[in-house]
Amino acid sequence: MKRVVIIGAGFGGLALAKKLQKSTQYQVTLLDKNNFHTFQPLLYQVATGGLEPGNIAYPVRRIFRDQSKINFKMCEVKGVDPLANKIFTTIGDIDYDIMVLAQGAKTNFFGNEQIAKHSLTLKSVTDSLDFRSNLIQNLESAINTMDEHDRSSMINVAIVGGGPAGLEMAGAIAEMRNYVLPKDYPELDFSLMRIYLFEAGNKLLSSMSAYSSKKSLEYLTSLGIEVRLNTQVKNYDGKIIELADGTKIPCQTLMWTAGVKGNDLPGMDMFSHLKGGRIEVDQFNRVNNLPNVFAIGDIALQVDEVNPKGFPMMATVAIQQGKHLGENLLRSENQKDWVPFKYFNKGAMATIGRNRAVADIAGFKFGGVFAWFLWMFVHIISLVGYRNKIVSFINWVENYINYDRPLGLIIRKYKRSKVDKVEEQTILE
Repeated sequence: MKRVVIIGAGFGGLALAKKLQKSTQYQVTLLDKNNFHTFQPLLYQVATGGLEPGNIAYPVRRIFRDQSKINFKMCEVKGVDPLANKIFTTIGDIDYDIMVLAQGAKTNFFGNEQIAKHSLTLKSVTDSLDFRSNLIQNLESAINTMDEHDRSSMINVAIVGGGPAGLEMAGAIAEMRNYVLPKDYPELDFSLMRIYLFEAGNKLLSSMSAYSSKKSLEYLTSLGIEVRLNTQVKNYDGKIIELADGTKIPCQTLMWTAGVKGNDLPGMDMFSHLKGGRIEVDQFNRVNNLPNVFAIGDIALQVDEVNPKGFPMMATVAIQQGKHLGENLLRSENQKDWVPFKYFNKGAMATIGRNRAVADIAGFKFGGVFAWFLWMFVHIISLVGYRNKIVSFINWVENYINYDRPLGLIIRKYKRSKVDKVEEQTILE
């Protein structure tokens, strides 16, 4: 049997592995540094206490129980050698007949190391827990400080990026400020808490319709969020945000959601042209000049007439590409010609809090309560595992009724900067 090695257990990698699980000619090896799949669209819910990590994560091995042709190995991929058909990992070298790159994307700070050092991100469960801990630690510290300027800096929150992730974070934090935090921290005056949303462009949700952009701005403003369009964050030292126009804002919690780029993989740059960290592929998701190497999902740069700059880095694209590549590989078993990939745009949605959401689906543009319930339904059924679906639904119903979130635990303290973490680790060693 031919060995298909998939790097990454994200949406695309899982979709491909599931498609090949009944194959008679392929054996699948799935590699990931974590032993679980993360439903990334709901990371903000973990970050703001609406859900726990176990509600949006599911063990990879449990997904493929009783599937003898699918092997999972938890490891980090250090590099690849496409000429020798080898993958170099922390558990040794792995040979392959077909390699599929599905390692997803990471946060793009556009070269600003100072912002990267001090800001928070939202790409993993760890990131979500870091944000939660940082927020609560700042609130606990704010209670004990006598300096009003420091207290203001500690309770303020800023989000950079006007995409779905930024809007969803801002909306969730605003609801916490308005309904949850005053009950848990009566010593603090949350009318003084400022929530900022900075967007470098001239509109929110740039990939969605003008209606959704305008409506989302109305929702954010109604929640008391200060939205600043055409505003670029120039620097951040962990306490002060410096904007491009010279404005300085005191804030000790900054979430960066302004951009992403593909997770680079040593060994691929000499074989494929990279744009924004993404690997160019043809209409069959094959990496140029490498007949047995493919890329799917966020890491793949595949274009068509409608998307000349590549398909959006969304879960729906990754899932469709994973399924389609699996179907083409199965076609090879039956000596059939491969079919080019065509992306079916199912639409886009974003939520900005309770009863506030926008949706662009099948040419229709709408917002409000119906869009919010539709968003909730789609995300519930998309979760992996029946338990996660049920528990998440119960949590959301409870939150909807009583406006509360089980926020208050600091499971592990968050270190203010990556430098602090390195220094602490050095001391421990």
